[in-house]
Amino acid sequence: MSLDLDLRRRFFAEELEAVARLRSARLVDAFAAVPRERFLPPGPWTVLADGADSYMLMAGIRTRPTADADPARVYHNVAVAIDPDRQLFNGQPGTLAVWIDILDLAAGMHVLHVGAGLGYYTAVMAACVGAAGRVVAYEVDEALRRDAVRNLAPYPNVDLRRGDSSGPLDESFDAILVNAGVTHPLETWLDALAPGGRLMLPITAPLPAMGSTLGKGVVVLVTRQHDGAIAARVVTFVAIYSALGIRDPALDERVGIALTAGPGQWQAVKRLRRDPHDAEPSCWLHTGTCCFSTTAG
Repeated sequence: MSLDLDLRRRFFAEELEAVARLRSARLVDAFAAVPRERFLPPGPWTVLADGADSYMLMAGIRTRPTADADPARVYHNVAVAIDPDRQLFNGQPGTLAVWIDILDLAAGMHVLHVGAGLGYYTAVMAACVGAAGRVVAYEVDEALRRDAVRNLAPYPNVDLRRGDSSGPLDESFDAILVNAGVTHPLETWLDALAPGGRLMLPITAPLPAMGSTLGKGVVVLVTRQHDGAIAARVVTFVAIYSALGIRDPALDERVGIALTAGPGQWQAVKRLRRDPHDAEPSCWLHTGTCCFSTTAG
């Protein structure tokens, strides 16, 4: 491939900007600056042969190898395997870019990243918030975390921790990205969300027929308003790996029922309630700790 790698990375970032309709110039510059190949196993690479949304159609996982180990091969809107044996992939850039764009990251912000993997999107967010900002990232898989420690060494504003982020958090965050499917938001995340802060939350039901830990559902944007109320709205469909340790299996069926109610119901979600109450017709997803409600409140 003839293009200089820096130019190819810039073209990749601007293609994401156009295709995913990104608003943030900081995010585009971050994708142009962060070397994706350094956050992947050595090439040649295994990439998804279909778009990430093919999971939604129960099409199974179809992959293909790249022609060679030229780093330019990963500067496309494709999910790249980080552990082919376990069918683990570095997420599709066009999907994660939209989620990060909605978080509206700015210089100096504090960000929580749950599910760092090998650290690529952690590094992208670190580049967005700059030296005055901070990214606290959690990875529960020890093998992935060990590699992420090495990958993220050039980013002094990243604090990478082992675990699932379910323990008490010692600071507040302007933005939280949960990069795995859950059944509900953890109270620790909601408590740590600063006024005006945003949380991107994939709510998913498992797909046992897929033979993997994939789940499908919706991504919900949760925003703590300055008056203390918590707004919520569904952003998009998602197919994503299920989080380890922080899902509540007792809620799987309830989440599935909520999702099968259809877009007319989940697109009507307006807020997240944390006050104790019995399930009501306005409760799209009612759990023991919180409720996604279709009423404005």
